[in-house]
Amino acid sequence: MIFHDVEQNTDEWFLLRAGKITNSAISKAMANYGKAFGNPAIQYAIQIAVEQITGEPIASTYTNDHMARGHEEEPLARMLYEEEYFCTVENGGFFEEGDYGCSPDGLVNDDGLVEIKSAIPSVHYERIKKQSFDSAYKWQLIGNMKLTGRSWIDFISYCSAFPEGRRLYVYRLHAKDYSEEYKMMDIRMAEFDKLIQESKSKILNSNYSIV
Repeated sequence: MIFHDVEQNTDEWFLLRAGKITNSAISKAMANYGKAFGNPAIQYAIQIAVEQITGEPIASTYTNDHMARGHEEEPLARMLYEEEYFCTVENGGFFEEGDYGCSPDGLVNDDGLVEIKSAIPSVHYERIKKQSFDSAYKWQLIGNMKLTGRSWIDFISYCSAFPEGRRLYVYRLHAKDYSEEYKMMDIRMAEFDKLIQESKSKILNSNYSIV
């Protein structure tokens, strides 16, 4: 496993991610576990195949209000977390092992990670009410622990609109509780890598001649 101390969303970061399965999109591959891959996974495999062939990241200009808010509020959430938990959050950088990689939002001490999600009030409220994290982030959180080898990860929900003292909600996951999920990821990633290789073969060997 290799760690790159780079900032997220920089040119260097995008280049490091090119052609790799990353945990931010791992849920596409993990969906329908035990069954055939769905369209999101197939499309993701094609993207990775193209990046592996060209060595270049496929540019994406997609953004929305939630993503923009997340970029703006993540530093605020990190500072508040550091104050409340008496710790320092270091740059998460980029971890890679073969064709697999992840970018945690931060590193804590020698054994912890953080993943920060900015939220609108209703979403933040539901997380607090359930005392849990969103299922949509399950495989990203577990995958980050698995790849980095760290013992725990804090899912951080932050809502700037909430009253002071209630803006941060933290749920901790421990790696020791997810050994079965680790095995599931190993099986599914082997299957997904096969899909990527099949996509590469079709791209490189198809006949594009005009008849």
